[in-house]
Amino acid sequence: MIDRRRGSPALKRFFKKEFAGVLVTDFWGAYNAVVCTRKQKCLPHLLRDLKRTQHYHKPGGDWPAFSKQLKRLIRDSIRLSKRRKELPAKSFASRRQRLDVRLRELLAQSWEQRHARRLVKRLRRHASELFTFLDHAEVPFDNNHGERQIRPAVIARKNSYANGSEDGAETQACRQRACPQARPLRQGCHLQPRWYAPSVRLVPTPRAWLGTGSASSGIRAWASSPGGGAGPGGRRRERPVLAGRSGAGGSGGAWGRRL
Repeated sequence: MIDRRRGSPALKRFFKKEFAGVLVTDFWGAYNAVVCTRKQKCLPHLLRDLKRTQHYHKPGGDWPAFSKQLKRLIRDSIRLSKRRKELPAKSFASRRQRLDVRLRELLAQSWEQRHARRLVKRLRRHASELFTFLDHAEVPFDNNHGERQIRPAVIARKNSYANGSEDGAETQACRQRACPQARPLRQGCHLQPRWYAPSVRLVPTPRAWLGTGSASSGIRAWASSPGGGAGPGGRRRERPVLAGRSGAGGSGGAWGRRL
């Protein structure tokens, strides 16, 4: 989905039903409107916020103490997740509970520095969404997967100076849904087990076909055969691969993992 807005109204158009899983996102406020089973906030985003604040604002007062405690808490939680398999279940649960205690103690303190108060307000709002990855082993502590999924579309938007019309934006969104395999082709993905695709031409069919949502509508991709040689008459040996419609992709750097 491509929309002019990036707030909660756009997300409500995308998440039309309750998401039965864990939604991993950054701290953008629009994600608060999404209804789902659990949420996990991206911890590297929080660490980068601490680093950016220190670099550009150089706050004094009690900021150094606050920043040190919060960074230590986040890094301890990440280290604990990496030791999940080697620790006994009882020891892991005890350390997990201790992290919640340390977070409550951090938020209960009276911080005077304005950037510390700003982050405390954010942490209180999302206190239950910081350590979800410790309760579910399959949930990551960052949203890197979602960022990587939307990167090709973002690069295309940048190189083409965005979409020139509503129809162009709708066509691009339909093409991304119909042929998600075409996004990482520059890294050399496989469209089919037998056919390697170092380069692919996407030929959009009429817009009416894109709107049908049928398995045979959408994009026809021509994948070169291994070796890239030429066939009889000097023509390249190419084989059409019809990419069917898949589920909608991530939204704004968010991705979900069903439980």
